[in-house]
Amino acid sequence: MKARDIIAKKGSTVYTGSPSFTVKEALDIMIKNKVGALVILDDTQHPIGIITEKDVLFLASKHDNWRHLAVSENMTTKLIIGIPDDDVEYIMSLMTLNRFRHIPVLDDGKLAGIISIGDIVKAQLKDVKAENRYLSDYIMGKYPA
Repeated sequence: MKARDIIAKKGSTVYTGSPSFTVKEALDIMIKNKVGALVILDDTQHPIGIITEKDVLFLASKHDNWRHLAVSENMTTKLIIGIPDDDVEYIMSLMTLNRFRHIPVLDDGKLAGIISIGDIVKAQLKDVKAENRYLSDYIMGKYPA
């Protein structure tokens, strides 16, 4: 399975924000849309960072005024991205090795979607269920030998 397959199933909507946002503004968008990450775009609509619910929790634990902090100074800027042809296993390994749960997917330099660890788990479970069903049917003799 490829990144493009996950995006085709879940949709290509990516919630984005500006580096000029406050952390509270970014959090409000995440809460409103029930997402765990906001991709931050520059003026040319190119991804320059990401801020996640985990980042907000960290900031809230360290700063009383976390709501007013600038996203530009608190987002992850060393963005690891995927491309539509990336295998799901590769994306999963990136997430595991780098300890993050969201990966923006770029196609020809443009934001094409975002994949979360939940999307990966859902895709893997679907594959395992299909394989289990096939093996079970085979064992029960539903397919000719």
